[in-house]
Formats: sequence, structure tokens, C-alpha cells
Amino acid sequence: MSAPERVPVTIDGRRLSVSNLDKVLYPLTGFTKAQVIDYYVRVAPVMLAHVGDRGVTLRRWPDGVTAESFFEKRCPKHRPDWVGTCRGPGDRGGPIDYCRLDSVAALAWSANLAALEIHAPMARCGDLDSPTMVVFDLDPGKPATIVECCRVALQIRDILESVGLAGWAKTSGSKGMQLYVPLNRPHSHDHAAGFALAVAQLLEKRLPALVVSVMKRSLRPGKVFIDWSQNARFKTTIAPYSLRGLDRPTVSTPITWDEVSDGADNEPLTFTAPEVLDRVEQVGDLFAPTLTVEQDLPAPSSD
Repeated sequence: MSAPERVPVTIDGRRLSVSNLDKVLYPLTGFTKAQVIDYYVRVAPVMLAHVGDRGVTLRRWPDGVTAESFFEKRCPKHRPDWVGTCRGPGDRGGPIDYCRLDSVAALAWSANLAALEIHAPMARCGDLDSPTMVVFDLDPGKPATIVECCRVALQIRDILESVGLAGWAKTSGSKGMQLYVPLNRPHSHDHAAGFALAVAQLLEKRLPALVVSVMKRSLRPGKVFIDWSQNARFKTTIAPYSLRGLDRPTVSTPITWDEVSDGADNEPLTFTAPEVLDRVEQVGDLFAPTLTVEQDLPAPSSD
């Protein structure tokens, strides 16, 4: 087999070589590796603020989405010297160095690895013990869909408002969605997870036919699992604006609360890479407030 043809490019003054640009990574739509790289370069102006100072986990599909994928936590040693790393919780073997994608060129480099998905933790590199956000990861069990997730998200928003908190929603780019509650003040992962669990259990009591707060598979058909455990120190969640490794190049897309309401009424909420680039051009970064809004969670229950 011949070696892949490598093409040198310069992005924002950084030199890198890319390869197999014509390789189709999404066979159903013919979306190529060149288009994946182009998407990440073009979405970088809004995406970098959400991933650039976090140690990310990459999920790679070197032979396209119909073939095997693998997660890569440890940043590859063959990375360019301008791709930084972030010490993170790692695994049972101890802390490891994750990739830190803090430039347009770094996003292009990871895209060239066929890292279609970028997963980010709730904490920044500089303070791994203090999450900047709480995440409610809403996962529908068939036959439930994102429609039911939107209905649950609206219920979560009401609870948040009752304690003076605001949240922002995004699609997962797959079958579910996430709701982020920015903190940007010192909190612990346990506090964040405990709050998310309390909200999940409250909704489970209010809406037992719709919501489940435990991971047990047998309880989930037709319901929305509120995965509060995503707030653990070692967990990551699909990053805003990340592609997904599905049949089509769908994207984890920030959405408005009006769109959440429309989604609860069966309006479609799936966006592909070209559609997301158009959205960003029209409305900017709907998730920008999560970077700056400062909020405090209610004090943990003492019982």
C-alpha cells in the first residue's frame, strides 16, 4: 500500500501537513476529510472559546463512520510542538496529558487525524477541581426522542428559574441534548453533580412516566434519562460545535429556548455542519454567555 499523499498547509502562521483529503468519512453523504477540516477551521472562531483551555478527548474514525472508532485521551506524541497539552485526571494509571486545542491550526490538526468528535470536561486546565458549569445530559430511551428531551429541558429550566439560575441548551448532534448551567465561580464537582442529581430526582417524582434519574437500562425505554453523573471530575461531554460520527455530519449545536419549545412540539432539531456554519454567520455563538455568566448553586443539602 502506498503512503498517503501529504499536503503542506499553513494556517494562522502554523505549518502542518494534511493527508487523504479526498477520503470519504461520511459515505452516506459523501462528506470528505477535506470538508471535515474545512468545517473545523471555519467554526473555530466560535468553538475555540469552549475547548481551547480544556483538556479534550478525541474520538477518531480513521476509516470513516461506517468503520471502527476509538477514543484517544492521551495526546499523541507525534503532535506538532505548537499543539499544547493539559494535565488531566486520566484513568486508573494516574493523570495523563490531554490535547489542548487552542488555535485554528490545532483544530485542523485534530481534524486531519479524523477526530470527528471532540469531548470536553466541565473544568478548565488551570483548575481541574472547579467546574465552570453544571451539565444536564438528556438521553432518550427508545421510542423517546429529542422531542421528549426538549420537554424535560423546559421543566429543568423552570426549576432553575425558581432558584435564580439560567441555563443554555444545545443538541447533542445525536439523539439527545444537553443543558448547561454556567457557574464561573468556585464550585466542586461533587456540588455540581449533587445539584444535577437533586433536580433529576425531583423531576422523576413529578414526571415518573417521562423522567428517570438512574442509569439502569431496563428503566429507560420511553423515558429521558437525566445523566447527572456527567459532572464527575473525570467525565467529558460532547463539546459545543463538535461533529458527530453518525451517518451524516451532524453537529452538537447551541439552540435558543424558543427552538427548545418548538422541538417539544416536534419541530426538527438536527443540524449538519453546513447548516451550523450558516447559523453561526446569522446568530453568532449562542453559547457565548456560558463563558462569562457567573452564578452560584444553592448550598448542598446537609441531610
